[in-house]
Amino acid sequence: MPPVIAALTGAITATNRAAFYLAISLIYLIVPVMLIDVVMRYAFNAPTVWGMESATLLFGPYFLLAGPHVLHQKGHVAMDLLRQRLSLRGERLLALINMPIIIAFCGILLWYSVPAAIDSFNYGETSFSAWNPPIWWTKAAVPIALLLMLLQALAEFLRVLFRDPGALTRTDDAEVAL
Repeated sequence: MPPVIAALTGAITATNRAAFYLAISLIYLIVPVMLIDVVMRYAFNAPTVWGMESATLLFGPYFLLAGPHVLHQKGHVAMDLLRQRLSLRGERLLALINMPIIIAFCGILLWYSVPAAIDSFNYGETSFSAWNPPIWWTKAAVPIALLLMLLQALAEFLRVLFRDPGALTRTDDAEVAL
């Protein structure tokens, strides 16, 4: 793999790894908020107006921002039964077809989600609940996650295209020379 491409894919993956760790750290906010809400509801018969809604608002970015790194780790749902039956060359071809589809899908969703997030911020959109918090930041997580997913799919495509040994799910020594 050319050094420039290796540096680019490494930077994209490192960025997504950092976003992943930021996302999973949100669980340290979500769990106590839900615990407080449950204790207040059942122990004191005084449910909070903000507990479940704040946990729900945090769950979106939690899942969205972890997705690009999960793509790199090959943790998304995949057609393993089909892929296991393919040769390494077939698996490589499948990846070279799938990654551009993911890139296109993310690009289309990004095209539509950016204006929605900007409008939400400009209008000061709130949840219209009793607590009524601003929600623009949760809507901003959608295009950010889509951009990160698009970039990670591009990085994975380049890894497969330039035959990075770790790019595919398995390496058969007999087929590495493809």
